[in-house]
This record gives sequence, C-alpha cells and structure tokens, in this order.
Amino acid sequence: MEKLDHLDRRLLKILQRDCARSLEDLGADVGLSRNAVWRRVRALEEAGIIRARVGLLDPEKLGLGLTVFMLIKAGRHSPDWLERFSQVTRDMPEILGVYRMTGELDYMIRARVADVGAYDRLYRDLISRIDLHDVSASFVMEEIKDTTALPL
Repeated sequence: MEKLDHLDRRLLKILQRDCARSLEDLGADVGLSRNAVWRRVRALEEAGIIRARVGLLDPEKLGLGLTVFMLIKAGRHSPDWLERFSQVTRDMPEILGVYRMTGELDYMIRARVADVGAYDRLYRDLISRIDLHDVSASFVMEEIKDTTALPL
C-alpha cells in the first residue's frame, strides 16, 4: 500500500480510538459499505499499517501505578552484547519500551511497576542478566499526556 487516501486516514483515526467498532459503524462514519470498509481494513493490515488490534488496559486498576524511565549507559557496544540486551529486555514483561538513543545515553527503557520496591526488583533482575555501565531512573509524578494514537 503506497499511499493512504482520506478514507483510509479517517478509518485509521477511528480505529486508533476504538478498534472494536463494527464494520457497519465504521462504514456509517466514513460513508462506505460494510464490505468496502472490510476490504480497506484488510488491506491496511496486510500492508502492515495496522500492526495489531489490542485492548488498552488501565495500569492503575491493575496495580501498576508507577511508570519509570531507566536511563542506561552500556559498558559494551558489540553486536553480541546488543543482541543479549535486546533479548533480556524483550523477556521482561515490566519493560514496555526500549529505545537506543543519541547523545549521552545509550538506551532509555520505559517500564510499569507497582511501586518503588517493584522497580528495585526490576533493576536487580536487569543487572543480574546483563552487564551495564550505569543505570539511573526517573519516576513519573504525573501523566499529562499518554496516547497510542499517531497524528494522521
């Protein structure tokens, strides 16, 4: 899929807010038949534009009230170390995002845990699995904006 038209963009905006909408409801919102909507959504999935349809959970209600950003300086930068770091962080469910950075930091990790004690366990588990030069953390005091919707 090379180019998105205005109907594809409208469908994507709606689906980002609520992926459980019926094909009929989507069609009514964008002025297409149920089958036309189905074909477009299918094409967006096949093109990899829609990667997954998921439910967004409330972390507070699930006892995961603390967001932490871990700032990592690596001791090594070899391909085997990077592969091990990638595997270790993928295997830890508390870690929601891992980003390789420019500048002073090497990596930034975004994690969700219950509290500072749970963060300490996450930290200890991480450093027991992979050698890191330096780890510092910042705890989120207030979420002002947190969205999964991309600007279309």
